[in-house]
Amino acid sequence: MRLRDIFGLALTNLLNRRLRSWLTILGIVVGVAAVVSIISIGEGLQQSITTQFSRLGTDTLTITPGYTGTASRGFRGGQGGTAGVRSGNLTVNDAKIIKTVPEVEYVNGMITGSVELSYLDETAKIDLQGVDSRVWKFMITTELAEGRYLTPGDSYVAVIGSRVARSLFKQDVEVGRLLIIGGQTFRVVGVLKESTSRWEGYYVFVPRETTRDLVTDVEEDLYTSISVKASKNANMSEVSSRIEQKLLVNHQVSEDEKDFTIWLPQALQERLQEVTQTLKVFLGAIATVSLLVGGIGIANTMFMSVMEQTRQIGILKALGATNGEVMTLFLIESSLMGIVGGIFGVFVGFIASGSVSMLGVQIFFRQVTTTTISPELVVFALIFSLVIGMISGVAPARRAAQLQPVEALRYE
Repeated sequence: MRLRDIFGLALTNLLNRRLRSWLTILGIVVGVAAVVSIISIGEGLQQSITTQFSRLGTDTLTITPGYTGTASRGFRGGQGGTAGVRSGNLTVNDAKIIKTVPEVEYVNGMITGSVELSYLDETAKIDLQGVDSRVWKFMITTELAEGRYLTPGDSYVAVIGSRVARSLFKQDVEVGRLLIIGGQTFRVVGVLKESTSRWEGYYVFVPRETTRDLVTDVEEDLYTSISVKASKNANMSEVSSRIEQKLLVNHQVSEDEKDFTIWLPQALQERLQEVTQTLKVFLGAIATVSLLVGGIGIANTMFMSVMEQTRQIGILKALGATNGEVMTLFLIESSLMGIVGGIFGVFVGFIASGSVSMLGVQIFFRQVTTTTISPELVVFALIFSLVIGMISGVAPARRAAQLQPVEALRYE
């Protein structure tokens, strides 16, 4: 028999039992769609994390008071420390010392606190961030939608995040409008563009000196965090290490008594990507199980097909069909179910992935609005479904090939 004739006969056999064939194919469709959609969501999450941290800048780091001894690697101070949580403070003197570190270009001591914000007849709680007006505009990575950044000499003026301007109140807050922050009147001089960082959109930025009058739980010579921007092409790990040594000496503590944490965005990004990659592999493995279940369904269908076509197999062998040709016939049948299920599964996966992009999914406090289906993923899904179909058909095909013509013709 020619291969074309075998293929035509296999297709005819599948069409003769349409319902059972489509129910079997459905198992493969579900498995492939699950694999494609889950991996695409994982890729979208990683892309979202990369975009987020690229906006923070690869040349910046943040220092916060206190230290957790069990901090994950990737944060300076996360290695070699003893377990436990230690409190600490960041002082004005710390910021001055950090400025003496080579390759440090800007240092921004910040004061952050939750205050009450009133606009027209509405009131809301917001996060207020007092920044150094002299350097802040050189360190922030979010561009302005309108207005200007804070400048030296500013006092009761504010730059607001996009969500404060557009979502927090019924009426949009525009440049030039007045806000009541902590009982004091501020004029809006700038509005930031929409950012991938949800928290930044809800911040209100004001001059640091003004903030001390509003956030009363931060002492006069303390900061809630210090942001550092290094010079171009600086080695951030080395800069971080030098800052750490300076602060250890200034705080008069040893490595094991550290009372501050240095956060490197790049290291944190790598750590989060490791976590999302592990999650993607884990969920992908679960989805693959459903694909294997679909393969078992193909095997079951093919065994039933061998039983139902026993007489037909006997006739084919009596007419001269070889064991190899009979085996090829059933392998083609199972492969067709696998590849058809793969094609429809990829299509359904595209729909599921597109729905995630349109609706957004909250994972790890991140809104995933971008999913990525690469050509490699599509090819992998199709090849894998084809292989599952072929493997599922091997045992039934061998059983069909081993039937004796005389016994097969006598089968009722």
